[in-house]
Amino acid sequence: MSDHANPASKPLLAQRFPFLKTKRGIALVVLAVLVVIGGGLAGLAALPKGNGTGSSAGQGDGDGDGELITDDGYFYGLSPPVYPSPNMASGRRWAEAYGKAKELVGKMTLEEKVSLTGGASSNTGCSGFISAIPRLDFPGMCLSDAGNGVRGTDFRALGMGGEFRTKGVNVLLGPVVGPAGRVVLNGRNWEGFSSDPYLSGVLVYETVSAVQSVGVITSTKHYIGNEQETNRNPSGDVQSLSSNIDDRTMHELYLWPFQDAVRAGSGNIMCSYQRLNNSYGCANSKALNGLLKTELGFQGWAVSDWGALHTGYAAALAGLDVVMPFGDEFWGRHLVEAVRNGTVPESRVDDMILRMLSSWYLMGQDQGFPQPGVGMANDLTKPHAIVDARNSSFRSTLLDGAVEGHVLVKNTRNALPLKEPKLLSLFGYSAKNPDRNNPGPNLSPWLWGSESFNYTEFAGRFYGYGGSYTSTPIAINGTIYSGGGSGATSQSAVISPFDALMHQAYDGGTQLFWDFVSGTPYVNALSDACLVFGNAYATEAADRPGLSDDYTDNLIRHVAERCNNTIVIFHNAGIRLVEAFADHPNVTAILFAHLPGEASGRALVDILYGRANPSGKLPYTVARNESDYPVLGPDVAAPGSKFERFPQSDFSEGVFVDYRHFDAKNITPRYPFGFGLSYTSFEYGNLAVQKKTDADLSFDEYPSGPVIEGGQEDLWDVLVEVTADVANTGGVDGAEVAQLYVGIPDDGAPVRQLRGFEKPFMKAGETVTVKFELTRRDLSVWDVVAQKWRLVKGEHRIEVGGSSRDLPLVGKVMI
Repeated sequence: MSDHANPASKPLLAQRFPFLKTKRGIALVVLAVLVVIGGGLAGLAALPKGNGTGSSAGQGDGDGDGELITDDGYFYGLSPPVYPSPNMASGRRWAEAYGKAKELVGKMTLEEKVSLTGGASSNTGCSGFISAIPRLDFPGMCLSDAGNGVRGTDFRALGMGGEFRTKGVNVLLGPVVGPAGRVVLNGRNWEGFSSDPYLSGVLVYETVSAVQSVGVITSTKHYIGNEQETNRNPSGDVQSLSSNIDDRTMHELYLWPFQDAVRAGSGNIMCSYQRLNNSYGCANSKALNGLLKTELGFQGWAVSDWGALHTGYAAALAGLDVVMPFGDEFWGRHLVEAVRNGTVPESRVDDMILRMLSSWYLMGQDQGFPQPGVGMANDLTKPHAIVDARNSSFRSTLLDGAVEGHVLVKNTRNALPLKEPKLLSLFGYSAKNPDRNNPGPNLSPWLWGSESFNYTEFAGRFYGYGGSYTSTPIAINGTIYSGGGSGATSQSAVISPFDALMHQAYDGGTQLFWDFVSGTPYVNALSDACLVFGNAYATEAADRPGLSDDYTDNLIRHVAERCNNTIVIFHNAGIRLVEAFADHPNVTAILFAHLPGEASGRALVDILYGRANPSGKLPYTVARNESDYPVLGPDVAAPGSKFERFPQSDFSEGVFVDYRHFDAKNITPRYPFGFGLSYTSFEYGNLAVQKKTDADLSFDEYPSGPVIEGGQEDLWDVLVEVTADVANTGGVDGAEVAQLYVGIPDDGAPVRQLRGFEKPFMKAGETVTVKFELTRRDLSVWDVVAQKWRLVKGEHRIEVGGSSRDLPLVGKVMI
């Protein structure tokens, strides 16, 4: 129940929504110090207090011993209630849209209003659908996967916002900033941007702004604390995992990128499956009413993940606005009854619809928008009207993105770029296209992004279909372009590495030998270079079994023992360890290609042959050992523990994830966060740090501005400007990602935190000046007592360089 505050709510239904049964085709994808209650102002406790180094919102007794907990009432109060749900504000850029929405809502009956609060069936292939109201000329809305491109359809475009619009998709179910990378083996980390909240925040801001600029609503997800797939949904008498997060950690890590998404104007936020401090995320009034709608000033609408609602009207009071995929089970006529008997104010239902319709009007979807779902055929195997959303002008963008997504982490003996090789030998299962790429009925591998995965095993593991499964970390049936699940894209015109290398060899007169089957292939000793292709597969609904696999490691070593110029390429949906072969003298180069999309082969060959200079940097840390990470795998309910039916995950590491943890524990990584090699070299110099305001003017400790979308307005004031020179000292034109890190003088803060990056392109011998702006938020920590961002007084350390462990420029600024 929502914060356990409403005993009249319906009980949890642990197995009501098996994943695939409840989403057509696929299922996807504050904190308020003063809260208005009954017209008065009441002080409200924060999330459990913490200093960022541990969680106090955990399992009560801590050790898990004791009598088995069978009643959810044991956890009452761990997530404080925040009521009522704040109404949408009508000011700033929402004013006109709000006015139109209010006029339309005023013409609706209660039943019509409620019909818009839940999904309904349709004759489209949309992931979710909101019904039309024909008498009021409201056409309904199509919500569809995924944050990496339209999924489950044909004739896709390359520009995401444009392709969704052309297909008649009103709401793009993405981008993803949760999971945030806490659990390294999380099966969905690949859907997001980074394990660093600042980097994710910058990129989600740009993504939301770009997609919504063409009139498509973004559904930023999964809000919040959704850090593992194991136990994400209830099963039998076991409830979903509870992510127990303290107040400071919540703000400085997990909420940070959502704050940027709200600031960018994301029209929709999707709440997640798991429990947060033992209250289900889609019925958690602290997260929805408090953090999102009050502290961050969110003006859009909150939608449930598919099948994530387990209670009735209490979720509406807690701040949920729309339930997917269907509204009839918990809401529908039940919500109508709750309004009529006075349990739910009709004004709450009005606000739910005002928020949704205001975003519809704000994006201009009332004028000239295609019919909802017009390009989303319900069954691609049957005759259907083709809506071609392709746009060739975006091909260069797709190729550039694939090139920049490759990260070169080793390059010895000038192995790369290749220099007119006479003989190349190719090995490994991830070089060629999978043997089938064909939309089919039911659990099509094309639909789920599992074309390269063992489909027999896939059908048995994914979402529990078929019972038990055998975990494997690789997709052995061909190269991968994306991960699996609702974040997958549906590929069509794809160029594999083998395809592109064959064309290159044909044009360049190179002899090619290949073996993509054997784990111990014959290796021709005359090869100028041997390329070994492996992958690291990941999918929604299952966490990864490990960060490496013996089969691929043994294959690489086998080739390297027989070829003195072995180049390793990984297509990796997440972190992949390389300790088994990284120091082998014959392994001369290692490339992390990540998930390059349909331009995979073209991008790789451009890099291998030097037509493109690699410039990608790692958005995570590659460790030497799995044990080096603070949180490797998912938490599970221990048999015999009193929490067996209510699995718990205490985020006791606080803000110290990824490079923050490695710095705090003085652990040397294999490849640090922000690291990546180039075919040229760069040098840094002339660091300058200057406060933007008058040096004699002291800064206020706390922000005092009004709350706008994203939080208090003056959090975004620029306080400090930093400049530095970057010189290309090599002989090849190239780009460098210059990174700025700040050391905030606070006992609970990490040694350094990313707070800026710029990527200039420089011709050989050229020097450019990069500029970074530091805002009040960048230099603040979350004050759990004041319940505000506190600008930390003292000497802030400023470091600039090419990675989190290569920072030659060091300065300071006194606040």
